Amino acid sequence: MNKNSDQIIKLAQKVLNIESQEIIQASKNISINFTNAVNEILNCTGRIVVSGMGKSGHIARKIASTFASTGTPAFFMHPGEASHGDLGMITKNDIVIFFSNSGQSDELISIFPTIKRIGAKIIGISGNVDSELANESDIHISAAVTKEACPLGLAPTASSSVSLALGDALAICVLDLREFTAEDFAISHPGGNLGKNILIKVKDIMRTGKNIPSINIKSSLKDAIEEISNKKVGFTGIVSDKNKLMGILTDGDLRRALLNKKNINSSIEECMTKDPITLKGSEMAIEAVNIMEKSKINCFLITDKNQKVIGMLNLNDLFDSKVI
Repeated sequence: MNKNSDQIIKLAQKVLNIESQEIIQASKNISINFTNAVNEILNCTGRIVVSGMGKSGHIARKIASTFASTGTPAFFMHPGEASHGDLGMITKNDIVIFFSNSGQSDELISIFPTIKRIGAKIIGISGNVDSELANESDIHISAAVTKEACPLGLAPTASSSVSLALGDALAICVLDLREFTAEDFAISHPGGNLGKNILIKVKDIMRTGKNIPSINIKSSLKDAIEEISNKKVGFTGIVSDKNKLMGILTDGDLRRALLNKKNINSSIEECMTKDPITLKGSEMAIEAVNIMEKSKINCFLITDKNQKVIGMLNLNDLFDSKVI
């Protein structure tokens, strides 16, 4: 039985509105407990062990992964397996973060005494401030919601979203305070395109030597047209006798020069664009993409600290190297 599209859209919007409002309310409820949790994690000399049952377990797995990929050693521990030997993975230097909407999951409650005996700190995130988890935690963060998106009020929906958002907030606060960088992120993601792209520098993919479009500033428009045609990149760099960048001449500059009655023997200095945007070879290639999008250009000359031209990079080079 097909339902009316408007009805489906309204229901979907209602769910998203409820969940987003609960997350906004959670942000307003951030307290000293949250800051204490962040500081405990920052000062932890062991690992972050994240645990939860059912849907809270799925959230715990994701948060463990987020911590691990952003500079904080972490892993997920299933509470059911914990009581059958996996508690041996926990040391007194670790912090255990438990997720539980009710805060009353039997599998969690049963392992609290052992974790306390080991000496690890417990951070609890639950929707019930009077729960066993809240009482047993060294630090408790409330993930309480006023309303679930589920119309029956049974399936964890808004409460799951709030728990996930609070876990992300913990991880990102720690990331920021540790001054974790994009390069650090790439080190733990060498096999993925994201990490690979972050690690690629301009000098790794730029064109060099005879592949750089470049002519002397004493040249004419005719020389520029020949260089642009030969290199097939839509522009040429204009350099001094010592290869210092003086400007660039683009297809657009050429068209404007001809419209202004310049002839092909005119001095190139009269028609070039001075002070073009350049990059350094040490910059990340992904930054070139950002500058291209912001400045509406598709190519750069690469210069050294003395403004001497050492390379060229265009959009095709970024595509070929799979930066984009």
